[in-house]
Formats: sequence, structure tokens, C-alpha cells
Amino acid sequence: MAKEVKKVVLAYSGGLDTSVILKWLIETFDCEVVAFCADIGQGEELDPVEAKALKTGASQVFIEDLKEEFVRDFVFPAFRANAIYEGQYLLGTSLARPLIAKNQIEIAQKTGADAVSHGATGKGNDQVRFELTYQALMPGIKIIAPWREWNLNSRTLLIEYAKKNGIPVTATKEKPYSTDRNLLHISFEGGVLEDPWNAPDDSMFVLSVSPKDAPDIPEEIIVSFEKGDPVAVNNKKLSPANLLAELNRLGGKHGIGRVDIVENRFVGMKSRGVYETPGGTILRAAHMAVESLTLDREVAHLRDSLIPRYAELAYNGFWYAPEREVLQTLMDTAQQTVTGDARLVLYKGNATVTGRKAPKSLYRDDFATFEEDAVYRQKDAEGFIRLNALRLRIQKMVRES
Repeated sequence: MAKEVKKVVLAYSGGLDTSVILKWLIETFDCEVVAFCADIGQGEELDPVEAKALKTGASQVFIEDLKEEFVRDFVFPAFRANAIYEGQYLLGTSLARPLIAKNQIEIAQKTGADAVSHGATGKGNDQVRFELTYQALMPGIKIIAPWREWNLNSRTLLIEYAKKNGIPVTATKEKPYSTDRNLLHISFEGGVLEDPWNAPDDSMFVLSVSPKDAPDIPEEIIVSFEKGDPVAVNNKKLSPANLLAELNRLGGKHGIGRVDIVENRFVGMKSRGVYETPGGTILRAAHMAVESLTLDREVAHLRDSLIPRYAELAYNGFWYAPEREVLQTLMDTAQQTVTGDARLVLYKGNATVTGRKAPKSLYRDDFATFEEDAVYRQKDAEGFIRLNALRLRIQKMVRES
């Protein structure tokens, strides 16, 4: 810890970790600390942030409203790619970190800071996501990662440090959940959830009701897309952030979007996470429904083969890497025809597609019908099948010769 630091921009949330870090940075480096908080949909969690940061010793506090940028420039591009990590995780935290780090670097440049800091632990993915972005956007910036340097290596010690220094905290020894909230999701880790056999308690959830407590009457909605991006809900045009917020409201009301997974972290260990992603769950189902009409088969299959790679890059923190940007270009080119509407029924934890339509649909009922038609010659299928079977026939003949 022999760094010479004059001014640090800290990615600050007001939670236990970053509150302690703010005080620790001042004491350890005798430096000025600027607190930066990105508003990406945490809601009322942000209300006490400025006063708390100033009281803890911050020289300046920046709270930037990044909700529209988050959804427009990070969530929507990933959803155009249908990105999902290990088949279950819709990348809520993964997509937020590069945005926070990008704006943190901008604050550092604006304030003349020579260092940045974050509250990610040395075991997690977030340290990688933050620091890959820092180095991609400002290669010479000093990086301070307290969890890799200090001896406050447990929630218990953090709580004791906070109490000793008069820092108010909401975490307790009995319920030390680590949560992360934004417009796409809220995540829960730690505490009793570290045992993957322990079921999450219903009282823990924030964005959604339990499916068993959801309305007994299904609700039908329509999501409209233009070139792969959602633009309206129930024919009402909405900005990206407002659209996702509306889908969160609708999905949460019906208990949609809860997942409980054990995932493979980039650093090499497995971790258990519980996520609520109501709007994102609806959005992905609706998007895939419109794609089913509008994407060419081979384009769709090629794109689908690249989804795991794209999701892995986003999950591992390589948002600003050239390979992710190249993949994004491919994904976005494929989306130029994805315009149309999806109708879904929301009921008891499920978002079920019941209809889809598109002005340039590749689905043709005159070709697909089981009734008599004048456009498809069924006799053509015989030669098609024989040619595709040729290598199979040759293989069998060789084996029997």
C-alpha cells in the first residue's frame, strides 16, 4: 500500500462496504475522497447517500442519473443479443458495472483525481469488471481495491469498524445479505444463502410477489419492437428506462423473474445467487417471439451459437473489449428486421407468449398450411431427403462391405 494518492473517486453506494472504504481511504492514504454514486434504478436507496457520504468524510459527492443510459446502451444491446449466462442469469449486475466504471473515470477526469476505488471483494467478479473498464478507458489511473489490501476481511469486522467510526449501517451479523439493485434486477448473496441447500425466504424479495400470492386473474400485455429494441408496452411508447420500469411493475405484480442459481465466477469458484428480474424475463420472451417470425434460419442459428460467448464476455467484464464490440456489430446487423409485436399472458410466475406479428414476417401461412396450397411442391421433398441421406447411405454400405 505504498501508493501516493492525492484524490480518489470512490464508487459509492452508501452500503456497509463502501461506507467503511470511504473512511478507510481517508485514514490510510491521507487523501481527498470524492464519492460517486450512479443512479441506475436503486430507488429510495439513494435518498440518504449524499448526506451519509459527506458525514463520513467525502469532499464531494456526485450522484449521476444514468438510468436511461444504462437501459439504452447496456441492457438493450445485451438483449438484442439474447444474452443469458449459463442458461439462467440475465446479467443484471454484469451490465451495470462497466457503466458505473465508465462514469467513475469521467468524474476522475473532471475532478483531477489520480486514483479510483471500488468495494468489490477479491473473490468476486465485480473487481474484474470495474478494473478492466478503468484500464480500457484510462490506462494510467491508479486503482485501489481495499478488499485486496486491508485486514477487514469479514462482514463482522466491517460492522465493528463502522460502529467504531460512527458510520450507520443496515447490515447485521444475523442477516448480512449482500444486495445489488438496478433497473434490470436485484441480486441477493451471502448470509444463509451461502449454503445452496437453504431456500431463500419470501420476505427477502423486493421487486416481485411470490407466485402463489400473485393475482388469480391472468393479465395480457403486448410488447412492441423496432430493430430488436422494445419501444412500447400495450401500444404506449416509452423511453428505455420507463419501458423497463413498466415491465418490472407488471412482472413483479405477477411473481415473474425469480431465479435461484449456482454460477461459475470468472475467478474460478462457484457462487450461489438469487435474482429478481421481472421486466427482463418478460422482455427476453417477447423478443424471442418476434425474432421467431423475422430472423432467417441460418442467421438465427449462427447468432444463437454466439450467445454463450457474448454472455461470457459481458459476465467476465470485457464490455469494452474489441471482441465484444465485434460481436455486437453482428448481433445488431441481425436485428435490423426484428420489428413487430409479441402478446404475452402474465400469470403466477409465468410470462407465456400467445401471439406474435411482424410487418416483414418470414412466416407464410400459404407455405406452412396443412391444407391444399399452390406454392409448395411436396414432390420436391423426395430429392431433398435423398440428397441429405446420401452420406448416411454410403456410410452404411461401407460398413457392410
